[in-house]
Amino acid sequence: MSSLEVERQRTVADTIKERRSVRLFKSDPVPTPLLLELLNVAVWAPNHENRQPWRFILFKDEGREVFASAMVATYASEEREKYGVPKYNYLMKVPAHLIVIMKEDPRQKQWDEDYAAVCALIQNFQLAAWEQGLGVVWKTNNYNYNPGFRETAGIRPGEKIVGVLHIGYPEVVPRVQPRTSAEQLLTIVDSV
Repeated sequence: MSSLEVERQRTVADTIKERRSVRLFKSDPVPTPLLLELLNVAVWAPNHENRQPWRFILFKDEGREVFASAMVATYASEEREKYGVPKYNYLMKVPAHLIVIMKEDPRQKQWDEDYAAVCALIQNFQLAAWEQGLGVVWKTNNYNYNPGFRETAGIRPGEKIVGVLHIGYPEVVPRVQPRTSAEQLLTIVDSV
């Protein structure tokens, strides 16, 4: 293995370990060309038979109003009064919201493969974003299943929202959360 390959592996490993889910962002806008660059890296995720089962919807600038209003509209009226305004205000402060969508395949094996591929794409996106100084948090909230939210956001029949990514330059980077070591989780079968 060349020294360049060793350095590249170390850099990938460092990025994986350093990445954090960021929930508090600066107000600085995220340039669309940068988001496209990151998506063009992310689409290199492994996917069976090169099906590339993903699609994206980006809400930024004034478009965040569509996303925030659609999300808050999913609350029951009593929840909307209590949580709606703070949540709306939070979502309007996040510079960009990216919905990552999967085309649903009626065959279970292919559905599972496609879901795994889209999850790998999201991780690729998060790592590439982190290298560019962007923070991301991957959300899978109840509103993803709400028919009104789905329609307003542009989700088509036969599509699953795999995640909503909130994206921006970090205001606060969370501290490291401990991980369970692989040694504690690994079962080795090495004899018959």
